[in-house]
Amino acid sequence: MIYTITFNPSLDYIMHVENFEYGETNRSNNEEIFPGGKGFNVSTILQRLGYDNTAIGFKAGFSGDEIVRMLEKRGFILDLISLDEGFSRINVKMKGSKETEVNGNGPNIPADKLVLLLNKIDQINNGDTLIMAGSIPSTLPNNIYEQIMIRLQGKDVRIIVDATNELLLKVLPYHPFLIKPNHRELEEIFDVSISNQKDLIHYASKLQDKGAINVLVSLGGDGAMLIDENKHVYHCEAAKGKLINSVGSGDSMVAGFLAGYLRNNDYKEAIRLGSACGGATAFSFDLAEKSLIDKVYESISVDIL
Repeated sequence: MIYTITFNPSLDYIMHVENFEYGETNRSNNEEIFPGGKGFNVSTILQRLGYDNTAIGFKAGFSGDEIVRMLEKRGFILDLISLDEGFSRINVKMKGSKETEVNGNGPNIPADKLVLLLNKIDQINNGDTLIMAGSIPSTLPNNIYEQIMIRLQGKDVRIIVDATNELLLKVLPYHPFLIKPNHRELEEIFDVSISNQKDLIHYASKLQDKGAINVLVSLGGDGAMLIDENKHVYHCEAAKGKLINSVGSGDSMVAGFLAGYLRNNDYKEAIRLGSACGGATAFSFDLAEKSLIDKVYESISVDIL
């Protein structure tokens, strides 16, 4: 079974405002609401690619109920713990000539509820896959990803981590199967400016030296690069299309990479399908549908460097 974790889900309330004026009353042209959370995004793309999976996490209040209602239509299994107080966050995203976001903080997660989640983690078995993606609420310890990986030591569990900075660096000694920094995040980790392929490979390899098995770096308009466990380097060109929405593109890449790898343990296939999923979502108003993923997949190629 494949499991994803979303610690701090949201309702993303998107307002299209042509000329936002600070300090004034603004009116939107139209609005949209989507369930948000990196783990949920990964689960959605996996399900659309034909891979059953279970989403673990927390929900709270009326907004949590709405998140569940919307996600139940997507087909994967929801195993969310209900919090007794507060409500799942609502993120407001204003889109116009510039994009402005105000993201909620999220509910308090008490210790007894965290124990319930960790008990679910303990039920993960040999041969399963766990994907931990995104930030964590301020009420949780900042080493929670590390704690989870320690609990799974000794089991043959494939773990994928899509996180940033210290949250990511703390898990590297426990050898995650895959990490996925983007170009900017790689620069932030090492406090450098990376302007060429040689340096990109060098710093991605340093994350392998710290413990990661495979390092996938998303490069935006320059595609994606993978250094696999055998030190082979792959580059996939960027998909061509009109950028509509970048939200969820990285999560889609993670899902596609895993799905591509599970087909026949082929890393070239993994980065190609991952890039196709990321591109297809970027060309969609919401997460990509399989028909578009298939179309983008046929249009891109992978080089072995």
